Amino acid sequence: MEDTGNNDFTSDTNVNQYQLPVVFEKNQKTVKKSFWRKFGRVAGLIPFAPELLSAYYCSIDPETPARVRAILLAALAYFILPADLIPDFIIGLGFSDDATVLTAAIGIVAGHITDAHKSQANSTIKQLAEQDV
Repeated sequence: MEDTGNNDFTSDTNVNQYQLPVVFEKNQKTVKKSFWRKFGRVAGLIPFAPELLSAYYCSIDPETPARVRAILLAALAYFILPADLIPDFIIGLGFSDDATVLTAAIGIVAGHITDAHKSQANSTIKQLAEQDV
């Protein structure tokens, strides 16, 4: 097979070729099942809550390209899963690995996280804060 030099691993046409659909679906199920429960427990402890929610809303937006959703769902699943590089219960460091993974993912897909996603995230945070009062 001749190498054409076109190795665009991020184009939507190549997502299924390089991102196993099973992994995508597993991450999607994990996020759908557990995101809000985990977020509700830790929202006040993490300074990156607005970015996390913006990424979440982008990942569930049907207008978001599949490759972008795959990247964000992987980062969100890492946030949710209890087994990660630095356990979340370690005060001061526990969420640093989650923030790093999320920042990297957002950096890759930043152009797809719209003002609408950010606005929805800020609105949700405001509603949650009002419920706590």
